Amino acid sequence: MNLLPARLRWIAVLPALLPSLPALAGEPLEAYIARLSAADHYNSSGERLRSAAAIIRQDRANLHRYGVRDPEDETDRFFAAADNRARLERLLADGFLDRTTERIIVEDTPLVRVEVWPNHVEVRLK
Repeated sequence: MNLLPARLRWIAVLPALLPSLPALAGEPLEAYIARLSAADHYNSSGERLRSAAAIIRQDRANLHRYGVRDPEDETDRFFAAADNRARLERLLADGFLDRTTERIIVEDTPLVRVEVWPNHVEVRLK
């Protein structure tokens, strides 16, 4: 039995797998810290946001699109793209955000750590 063709196939597939290695190794694609300030609780039309996901999304829009940054805000590459910000609610629904943290985000201006994984987002109080 000749194993060389199978080995060559793995060599051809390996470059396609490299971007997913952080997820396989138990590491998020990206993580950042953000202060969800009063400015993040209102959309660009001035309407009050009522969900944690919308507030987190607005925080990233404020940072990347409008240049509004809180002193504790760290930048990220993932949500620099408007398409990825639009996916935030779905990624968070598939991820982790406990009810207590969600309530605190909606009612206050906490410092949070956001982890971006290939198929979900996790948010925890910092």
